[in-house]
Amino acid sequence: MSAARAKILEKHDDDVVIVSAIRSAMTKSKKGGFKDTRPEEILMNVLKHAYTSTKLDPTLIEDIVVGNVLPPSGGASAARMAAIAAGIPIETPITTVNRQCSSGLTAVNQIANSIKAGQIDIGIGAGVESMTFGYGPGAMPDNYSELVLETQEAEDCLIPMGITSENVAADYNISREAQDTFAALSFQKAAAAQKANLFGPEILPIRVKQVSPDGGKQFLVDHDDGVRDGVTAESLAKLKPAFKKDGSTHAGNASQVSDGAAAVLLARRSVAKKLGLPIVGKFVAAQAVGVPPRIMGVGPAFAIPHVLKKTGLELSDIDFFEINEAFASQALFCCEKLGIPWKEAGLNGKVNRWGGAIAIGHPLGCTGARQIATGLNIAKHDNEKVFVTSMCIGSGMGMAGVFVNEQ
Repeated sequence: MSAARAKILEKHDDDVVIVSAIRSAMTKSKKGGFKDTRPEEILMNVLKHAYTSTKLDPTLIEDIVVGNVLPPSGGASAARMAAIAAGIPIETPITTVNRQCSSGLTAVNQIANSIKAGQIDIGIGAGVESMTFGYGPGAMPDNYSELVLETQEAEDCLIPMGITSENVAADYNISREAQDTFAALSFQKAAAAQKANLFGPEILPIRVKQVSPDGGKQFLVDHDDGVRDGVTAESLAKLKPAFKKDGSTHAGNASQVSDGAAAVLLARRSVAKKLGLPIVGKFVAAQAVGVPPRIMGVGPAFAIPHVLKKTGLELSDIDFFEINEAFASQALFCCEKLGIPWKEAGLNGKVNRWGGAIAIGHPLGCTGARQIATGLNIAKHDNEKVFVTSMCIGSGMGMAGVFVNEQ
């Protein structure tokens, strides 16, 4: 064991610890389990469970940060409504944050930093997205400044995400075949994990009302409904490219458009111990970096080494990685660039052991928090200690976080 790994496994009273981490199911936008459920309702449920499941007095929650990329009317009001409806006192403040696909991790990082700085003792970092209600042309501004667009890399921030995937594939010679193999593995791992009910401990079943001709019926949303069994590289090879006629990115090797929420309750270790709260993990560090916007998907390949350098860790110190699968092209590139093996079948590989966003879904603001819940669940199941979560970020960034399992 390296000295750096041994150091982060130590327990100190001023550590930032995770008391609970929970997520909703990830459901298909416009046709899945949450197609008729507003984002504040999904968020309300995970916020409430985050503190009630640990028997924490909600008056002790001192701040909440919620990642949200496509918020109606600015977003902060809907998050505030969700917190109040969840039984959290009006005295507890809340804010929303948007760092695109890393918003959920950014929210957790902000709460962790507030604890480290001594501003608060207990807080919640969360993420939510309803791509059913927030995604599409309505989320786009009518125009941009011509003066700003004269800077090429500023204009590159407007490149559609699918085209950035094609750019990564072209720049780094990532074949369609390799992308489809990566995507098929994601589906196969997620399907096997779902069949074995491995996601059960991290998912909060939520009862919602779905619109129907008879006036609406109650429906329990308790599983990721985008996971498909039986997907192979051969079946994916039949799909047409989605963004360029001769491209390699398509609906089957890109992340799904999804709805969902997740919440992570954090505290200073000394306070958690004093209150008798469960401690399931430890927040170690997180870092964000910038990369060229036209190949935004390479972000994790640079964010992961950055956070490891800051903590003194080596790749070999990490038991497994959760790297968000915005597109197979970029996730595969990041694994290859870092030397992380990705071709293992089965549920005990080095990256995305139970599948990733290609199979599970990617509600933009939620994923960064969802990965923490999934990572802790995997670590407990597999008796692992140290894991890294990471994601690329639209407009050209990457973010990564280091966590320790203490279950």
